[in-house]
Amino acid sequence: MKKSILFLLVICIFFGNPVNAQVGKLINKASKSVTNDVTGKPESGAKTAKQEPEPKCACDQPELILDLGGNLKLMYSEISISVKDDGSILIKDRVTSNYYIAKDGVTQGPVKAGDPRLKGFDNIDETDAAGETKPWANNVYITTSDDKYQIKFNNKSYGPYGQINEFKVSKSKDKFAAIVVENVPVSEADGKKMEEAIKNAKTDQEKMDLSMKYSQQMMQKMQQGGGPMSTMPKLVTNIPGATYDPLKSVGGTLNNNIKFDDILFSTYDKVIDLSNKVLLTLKSDASGAKDLFVNTTNTKYAYYNYGTLTFSDGTVTSGLFNPHLVKVNGQVYLAYMYYSPKRNAIMQCKISF
Repeated sequence: MKKSILFLLVICIFFGNPVNAQVGKLINKASKSVTNDVTGKPESGAKTAKQEPEPKCACDQPELILDLGGNLKLMYSEISISVKDDGSILIKDRVTSNYYIAKDGVTQGPVKAGDPRLKGFDNIDETDAAGETKPWANNVYITTSDDKYQIKFNNKSYGPYGQINEFKVSKSKDKFAAIVVENVPVSEADGKKMEEAIKNAKTDQEKMDLSMKYSQQMMQKMQQGGGPMSTMPKLVTNIPGATYDPLKSVGGTLNNNIKFDDILFSTYDKVIDLSNKVLLTLKSDASGAKDLFVNTTNTKYAYYNYGTLTFSDGTVTSGLFNPHLVKVNGQVYLAYMYYSPKRNAIMQCKISF
């Protein structure tokens, strides 16, 4: 037994130094890699980030969207991207909370939160001048007065409405559609006052009396505003022939990204136009997709999930992000972006659609 232990000790001593040296080398290598990632300095070893293979979605003649090297020195893993209707690209650096705006090969930035140039992009907080989050605060078509919303579009006013649930504008800015509620019996501010008053009531009878009082006030306000139907959501749009009734739909939502320069409704298994015409029926695997796209002839669709773009004909391409529809010289394309390790840049490809 003692001989076995002695033998094991000899083995450990014999191999100890090489193993420790190897571990030290690995630690030093990992530390150097992390330092290079943070500073933006490429490694000098054989396997650098730029020598990694391009993703499968890479195309023959991609368009340069953003060079992450140079003066920017942004880390691909620490940025988020959104696209504006005019083709501008918004990049947010999650490390510094700075924004950068790229368009036509020119990059502006860093831009701080609250800058007017950020208006119109997705994923920007809707805040008023005081910094308080409010719905539609950054929407140029919607104004607020006395807890009511009004839509002003192409020199015409719509409303006022107690609530706007959805609002979409076409790419050409000549069409809009919204799901609105004309009359909200209790505003958010009134609701908070009621809750506070009932919470501070001293007796159960006082709570009951307050509940009855507020119920009567809500009924009176409902009747004055046009009856119970005025509290139901309805479609408001300037698109001719629109007859879609949101009360009869099952989970349908307005979408201005599905088809280029059009506003449609999408449900879990169908794409419907505002005249209630079913344009396409979706396969079960497309339901719940993050993004959905329909071609100009309503004969083909594609859906995007977790870096993969799948077409209704079975074609699949992966390793991409931010798919969106664009129009170039009269031709509609389904464009997408990907990260190029070879160029340390965000690139874009376009597919006729």
